[in-house]
Amino acid sequence: MATIRVRRNGPYLVEGDDITVVDWEGREYPVERRPFALCRCGGSTTKPFCDGTHSKIGFSAAEAAVGPAAEDKPAP
Repeated sequence: MATIRVRRNGPYLVEGDDITVVDWEGREYPVERRPFALCRCGGSTTKPFCDGTHSKIGFSAAEAAVGPAAEDKPAP
């Protein structure tokens, strides 16, 4: 089973053992370690993986995760 945690103003943290990262053309990305983080800010030089650039550029998420009973609202 995989768990994806949305980090506040940071990457998606992916936890689990049986996970494959595949691009839009079907090519697999090697995953060197677990857990791993996927870039959310768009600034990483190691996309799709996070390299910490979000903290250097002051990335701020546009909105918080929205559950079935929650309102869509900006992140705090």
